[in-house]
Amino acid sequence: MTRGREANPTEPTTADVVDAVGPRLRALRALRGTTLAALAERTGISVSTLSRLESGRRKPTLELLLPLARAHQVPLDDLVGAPATGDPRVHLKPERRGGRVVIPLTRRTGGVRSFKQLIAPHDHGTDTTLKTHEGYEWLYVLSGRLRLVLGNEVFDLGPGEVVEFDTHTPHWVGNVSDQVTEILCLYGPQGERAHVRSKPAARPD
Repeated sequence: MTRGREANPTEPTTADVVDAVGPRLRALRALRGTTLAALAERTGISVSTLSRLESGRRKPTLELLLPLARAHQVPLDDLVGAPATGDPRVHLKPERRGGRVVIPLTRRTGGVRSFKQLIAPHDHGTDTTLKTHEGYEWLYVLSGRLRLVLGNEVFDLGPGEVVEFDTHTPHWVGNVSDQVTEILCLYGPQGERAHVRSKPAARPD
């Protein structure tokens, strides 16, 4: 007699997946440093509904999860904890490093690597000593204000501004503003650099 396919005991059930959505939403909002009121304004979902979702008292639906995924700028799969499918999409894994949230945007460990960073307001870092190391850095400001100390120069950067510099130059990056700063970062090993200048070239005479 042919037996039916048995369920893998290590695979989460549908109920397990649904129950995990609330804590995942709460953790993601905490990483972003976003209040329920701010998230409600951004998504159009009421504060009470968001609170019930996070506590598990409201079942998640596609109509609720889609605007939340857009607001948090993560794939819908991340909100429901979907397993890796082998497709080329990068499944983002935010990490907290001090007052900063770092989100890897590439899988590989060698070559040029890309990240998104969220830097909390008035995050000067635990150490403001200028550092040097091998490689190059490329930073693009998405929102907020970014301060870059590069050698003897100080740059205050706003949305849409970009810098690229040799990391042999002593440098420090932080946020001295009253709002969260979001940046895209490319880190390259020695000899691999983006062709963007840290400041405009001198005008010809």
